[in-house]
Amino acid sequence: MRVDPPISPVPLVACHECDLLQHDAPLQAGETARCARCGAELARNPPDSLDRTLAYTLTAAILYVLANAFPLMGLEMQGHHAEVTLFAAVRNLWQIGMQPVAALVFVTAQLFPLLEMLMILLVLLPLRLGCRSPRVAAFFRLVLSVQPWGMMEVFLLGMLVSLVKLAHSGSVILGTAFWATAALILVLTLAGRAFDRRLLWRVAAEPA
Repeated sequence: MRVDPPISPVPLVACHECDLLQHDAPLQAGETARCARCGAELARNPPDSLDRTLAYTLTAAILYVLANAFPLMGLEMQGHHAEVTLFAAVRNLWQIGMQPVAALVFVTAQLFPLLEMLMILLVLLPLRLGCRSPRVAAFFRLVLSVQPWGMMEVFLLGMLVSLVKLAHSGSVILGTAFWATAALILVLTLAGRAFDRRLLWRVAAEPA
């Protein structure tokens, strides 16, 4: 007669580095759980995770508007002054026959960062207001699938390389959108660090 082993009431978590199964113990605010074998980070419990993530995301949304509303940079050369916005840069690339590059810049530097912020707000705002959506898990999966495609830091790095080359031709002026984009990258990183994924999955697993 086969007897199944008793099911442990403590949930298990697998290390993403070495696949060791370990008990998913509750964490106090600010604590971090690490793998007993390889030391990789298993989970974190950031303090005030929900409020901090919402604050960072709302700040990122404001910075995103600034990054698209103001010029990225200006160039003064032989008495002439020219400015360019992010959307104008995409349009110019499209008009000169570089449609694949224009589409790549638009998707990675404008579309996917916007979708990431919208999805995070759709996930967290109902939780903050105390009304749990049955689609919270699906929305969060969309957040995870969109995040790797947001490459504003790559775009900003490419701009810096171009600015070094343009500096030999004239005076380069960094616009408001440049600094807003740099701040946006930082704020989105802080939002990711402040977010407690385990909290979301626990809420999603609870019966309605």
